[in-house]
Amino acid sequence: MRRTEPEGHGPVRYGPPLPGHGLPPPPGLVAAATGTHTEPTGGSFALLDTARGYWARRGLPADRDRTVAAPGAPVLLLALTAALGGDVLVPRPCAAWWTPQARLVGASVFPVGTPAECGGVPDPYALLETVRRVRAEGGDPRLLVLSVADDPAATVAPPELVHETIEAAAGEGLHVVSDETWRDTLHEAQDTVLIGPAEMQPDRVTVLTDLSGPFLPAGWPAAIARFPGNDTGTLLRERVLDVLTALDARIAAPVASAAAYALGEPDEITGRLAASVRLHARVAAAAHRALTSAGALVRPPRAGRHLYADLGPLRSALGALGVGDAQELEDFLSVRLGMPTPGGHRFGDDLGALRVRLCTGPFLGTTDDERMASLLSPEPLELPHVHSMVSLLGSTLDDLRDDDDARRRESPR
Repeated sequence: MRRTEPEGHGPVRYGPPLPGHGLPPPPGLVAAATGTHTEPTGGSFALLDTARGYWARRGLPADRDRTVAAPGAPVLLLALTAALGGDVLVPRPCAAWWTPQARLVGASVFPVGTPAECGGVPDPYALLETVRRVRAEGGDPRLLVLSVADDPAATVAPPELVHETIEAAAGEGLHVVSDETWRDTLHEAQDTVLIGPAEMQPDRVTVLTDLSGPFLPAGWPAAIARFPGNDTGTLLRERVLDVLTALDARIAAPVASAAAYALGEPDEITGRLAASVRLHARVAAAAHRALTSAGALVRPPRAGRHLYADLGPLRSALGALGVGDAQELEDFLSVRLGMPTPGGHRFGDDLGALRVRLCTGPFLGTTDDERMASLLSPEPLELPHVHSMVSLLGSTLDDLRDDDDARRRESPR
């Protein structure tokens, strides 16, 4: 992520990518990335059939004519937004790539607050209030984008909240796009209940998955979408294919072949995914301990390869260093930690709030040998390269906490 000048707060071109695996791809996945043919718009039958199998194993059966593939989730969301028309509602904060796609097609975007226990899914009462306010002001809200396992907060929304929000959206006639990029990265899958909106309101929900979440390297863009099995879904899919055709948005043949291999979930892929999730969960837990011990406010990470921290309690110490907003905090921590730490304003949060997203990938090492050692070690946190990064985070935060404590002791004088 490129540094920005103070006057350049938040341009789209400086936005953060999805949190990466931080690991070399499995050999079988690399070997599967072949082909020089031209993929059809929307994906080949072979790719769509493996996508159908992937969803069927998760309790979401889909016919081939309810499925579309595209070169990355952003282009799919852009096509969905253009096909649906109207205004878009998103939770605050939300994935950094959601809002730019809506604005590219001229849609207005309205953020909705989330409950205290999680991100990714709007509070249902706040959603209803926002919809009614937008309509009263002449707006036309049609689309709600949400994510049960989310970026940036790395939380998993409880099923009762998802149900209430989906019911509220249905009552207001909204179509829901459920971004399920992170559903396969639950840190404690046995103890976490994840129920997606399509399992509750199948006729009003389109499911979207960026395959760089569970399977593919970030540089191999591929995503899949599952449409409702009704007339609305048929029309929406046709419109999405029209937009993708106009954009000539086709998955590169080698990437499509790799995506089909990964979606088939052979043992190599499922084994690597499980090991990767365990590794990132342990690193995220260590980062969470470092942050909270210094006084930062952080929800425990439950999914993904990231966590979202509020350093507001350290505002006094940060202010003494010239850090007064999320952009300045991003710049400060990116330099101190030697890794991208995008500020909360990238995700729709207030610029004045001292919030950042930390990704766990950079903790795993700087070379493929170090990263694979992290993956294979029974105690990755004890490896020198991992330990040094966790220690650097801890010492940086401890310095801020100590400075803040010293200022408080001096303040009565």
